[in-house]
Amino acid sequence: MRATAVFVLALAGPMVLSAPCARATEPSPAVRVLVAYYSMAGNTEKMAQGVAKGAGEVSGTVVALKRVEVVTAEDLLGADAVIVGSPVYWSNMAGPVKTFFDDWQFKFGVFPEFKMRNKVGAAFATGGQVSAGKEVTMLTILAAMLGNQMIVLSGGGAFGASATTEGNSPGIDDQELASARALGQRVAEVAAMVKKGAKD
Repeated sequence: MRATAVFVLALAGPMVLSAPCARATEPSPAVRVLVAYYSMAGNTEKMAQGVAKGAGEVSGTVVALKRVEVVTAEDLLGADAVIVGSPVYWSNMAGPVKTFFDDWQFKFGVFPEFKMRNKVGAAFATGGQVSAGKEVTMLTILAAMLGNQMIVLSGGGAFGASATTEGNSPGIDDQELASARALGQRVAEVAAMVKKGAKD
């Protein structure tokens, strides 16, 4: 009878100890980052690639890089973070980017339920001159996100990553690409923290 009791306790011990270990090894769900952009000359596209690269360097992140014209409702609603980039047109976002945000309501149905609520958002922009409206463009992108009750971030600069593409700074230089990568990395890191906090 005493031997039987010892045998039962020996079985119970490892079962109790192994349960926390099993939970600790469960993989965290992937953080999905959508980088959506419009580009005509290719400069904003190059910045978008830098943003996507920075986000992809964060462990556990899955990045989708898409032009705004082809983003679907599934892309948008399935993302934990959305980073939107635009060239500057008349000191504001390009028309296709504005249409993209309008589609959130009229095509993708995010309102009135605020389906983008608590997702992480950020912006980047390219403009021909040093003072061409890049900050205004990024702020209008962030304003659209705030209207959808998203959590907006900066990174790579005060309002996001930006690049000057004419005059003494043609194209996208290494410093501007570094700011794009920094933005993508920060968004992915914060999105992971938000997602973990929501799960806990």
